[in-house]
Amino acid sequence: MYGGKIVEKGRVADLLRTPLHPYTRALLQAIPDADAANAETDRDVPPGEPPSLLHPPPGCRFHPRCPLMTPGLCDTLEPPEFEPEPLHLTLCWLYKDAKP
Repeated sequence: MYGGKIVEKGRVADLLRTPLHPYTRALLQAIPDADAANAETDRDVPPGEPPSLLHPPPGCRFHPRCPLMTPGLCDTLEPPEFEPEPLHLTLCWLYKDAKP
């Protein structure tokens, strides 16, 4: 969930193995592993701040922080739910042409 919207749904194994939405990918990349040396490793995090829930941005709520944002699409139109894999759904314009 990002900015009050569920951005990806699916079986747990599918979400962990193949995260589709850029926010889901960022969340999973932020999980440290158990190696103690990892405490000194910087993690890539999306720039910026989470959106206002009272005044969310137009389009995809993650677009101001998304490294894969498509200008004129992600920042203007809210994505519908796409199903690029069976039972694996995402609100991301990257998958507008995907067929399950």
